[in-house]
Amino acid sequence: MPPRASPPASAPNSTPDSTLPEGRFDVAVIGAGIVGCALARRLTLDGARVVVLEKAAEVLDGASKGNSGILHTGFDAPEGSLELDCIKAGHAEYHEIRERLNLPLMRSAALVLAWTDAEAAALPGLIAQAQANGVTDVQALDAAEVLALEPGLAPSVQAGFRVPGEAIIDPWSAAHAYLLQALENGAVLLRGCEVTGGSYDGAGWRLETPRGAVTAGLVINAAGNYGDIVDQRLIGRTDFTLRPRKGQFVVYDKPAAALVGHILLPVPTKTTKGVVVCRTIWGNLLVGPTAEDQDERATATLVPAALAALKARGEAILPGLAAQQVSAVYAGLRPATQFKDYQIRRHEGQAYITVGGIRSTGLTAALGIARHVAGLAAGEAPWQPPADPLWPQMPMLAEDGLRDWQCAGNGGIVCHCEKVTRREVEAALTGPLAAQTLAGLKRRTRVTMGRCQGFYCTAELAEVTRGRLAQPMVGQDDGA
Repeated sequence: MPPRASPPASAPNSTPDSTLPEGRFDVAVIGAGIVGCALARRLTLDGARVVVLEKAAEVLDGASKGNSGILHTGFDAPEGSLELDCIKAGHAEYHEIRERLNLPLMRSAALVLAWTDAEAAALPGLIAQAQANGVTDVQALDAAEVLALEPGLAPSVQAGFRVPGEAIIDPWSAAHAYLLQALENGAVLLRGCEVTGGSYDGAGWRLETPRGAVTAGLVINAAGNYGDIVDQRLIGRTDFTLRPRKGQFVVYDKPAAALVGHILLPVPTKTTKGVVVCRTIWGNLLVGPTAEDQDERATATLVPAALAALKARGEAILPGLAAQQVSAVYAGLRPATQFKDYQIRRHEGQAYITVGGIRSTGLTAALGIARHVAGLAAGEAPWQPPADPLWPQMPMLAEDGLRDWQCAGNGGIVCHCEKVTRREVEAALTGPLAAQTLAGLKRRTRVTMGRCQGFYCTAELAEVTRGRLAQPMVGQDDGA
């Protein structure tokens, strides 16, 4: 049966962010990153009345805003780990639901490449690990076979193997789709609503926020880089310590994407998957990330020396990059802990679940994590799943998809670098998940993210968004 269409974006059926809802919720999810969005979707579809509490003015404003956009198979995840189980479940569910939500998928496959004798010696073990993890279609390759698949690689490559199931997706549209489906089926989102404390009375939680108290039967902590802090605030203890791991990226302009077809992966180390070279769903090519542990949880500072080293490494792997233009650089923070595996557990007697330590594989694993946590939450109440849930259709932003600029009545192009139409901008500013900041608008539409970085479209954007963002664009007044 085809999915039931969503109501128009201008007619949301969830409580506006500005209104603190009344009544008790079945579940309060703390954090609106990729994992929190997936949790909200799963639990809402299971029939729970869900509220999502996000301290920032916009969703995906923490660890989930900086991502490589790779849908992993789990071939190199720790054998027998919860992470592996969630990656495999999430990978499968993304494939199952993506067309119903109009989410893109670039079936690029990946090549794991060895550049030194030591890396070449590690390949058989990685292939064996992949097979033990259920990824049985990997193919060992010698140097000639690697270069036949990717002739643009540096000829010093020694060997590798191919992982057909690795793919590229849009990390932001996926998260927005999960949360929007939750909202359109009855969930509530409260942005600018940090959880500062709370108490459990044996029957339910009372969560304190700057906007008032929120009550819920079950609390799920999906606070990303602040997960251990939220644990301390609510249950007075934590089982892990977060030390964010910064990843910096270099993004090349769209002509560079023609240099490579596969995701190019290094032989991973104990601490990082290493520097990746791959296309993006939007037609660019990126190199990164770095892996730099830091104490700062909110800011991922760009370091020129690190970016120069990334650029040099990318050009050493793919020499043709030396002639290509860099269009952007960015950095993200992933919530690393002292443990290799995810830190997900239910705290018995407290109606509280911690979902912590979700590192770079969180994009792929989010749907699987949500199913795992839903299992931990089973028995909370006799929830009634919606009989005919709504399935929102996301705007197509993939370079090779049918874009709005190709369709009639779009109001004209606002951002010419990324071919974003006025209709797309207007749609992103309305509905239950309306953009509240310029960063949020970027993630929904790609405005200002092209080669000119907003030089030509900022003035028109400022006019279109005047009075409609919680954080006005630089140079705007408050919209009065």
